Amino acid sequence: MATTFSKDSNHIKNYIAFFDLDQTITKSISGKALARGAYRKGLMTRYDLAKAIFLSLVFRLKLKDPLKIIDDMVSWVEGISEKTMVDLCSEVFRKFLLPSVYDEARSEIEFHKGKNAKVVILSSAITPVCQDMAKNLGFDDIICSDLEVKNGYLTGRPRGHICFGEEKAIRLKEYCEKNNSSPSDAWYYGDSISDLPALNSVGNPICVNPDHKLKKTAIKRGWKTFNWKI
Repeated sequence: MATTFSKDSNHIKNYIAFFDLDQTITKSISGKALARGAYRKGLMTRYDLAKAIFLSLVFRLKLKDPLKIIDDMVSWVEGISEKTMVDLCSEVFRKFLLPSVYDEARSEIEFHKGKNAKVVILSSAITPVCQDMAKNLGFDDIICSDLEVKNGYLTGRPRGHICFGEEKAIRLKEYCEKNNSSPSDAWYYGDSISDLPALNSVGNPICVNPDHKLKKTAIKRGWKTFNWKI
């Protein structure tokens, strides 16, 4: 499981601000961007691309367990070398993800850094994507999903649990504990009802461009909601 801890984790910070990645920091969805990039490079077959599009639709309509859908969606990477995937992630990041970063997200990150907070990406996106984003935007750490590698090649399976739903809340609490910080002081920025466990775990839940179900929950609970645009 890709959870990193920065070298200065013992340096006292006032609190921790966690940010989801897809459709919270960026307008784009990293998984879709990677699939399209892989198809253009011949790393994904037409069948795999069609399957990915279908699974995305099933995911949006919530017709199947989202964790099973995500597991199915990463199967196309089987047989790709780890280096090739890292290179693909870097290219997709530069061409598609970085240009879709919300200006307001940058401002919020700087706002928290200015208050001596530790800023952390907490996302179901895969490690290379989160690493590139963290380096570019000045995040302290990443907590994300990793892909299983054997002998330098991807197996098509996740390594450990995908950082999604309840798993996000588990890792958020674990991270706070390891950094001697209370979740009640933490912030979490998310866009989807699947982020509800993480949002429920912090004292300062923030909903960014929330989906319909999350928006209803935010209104009911009086949570702050932002509508960010490119």
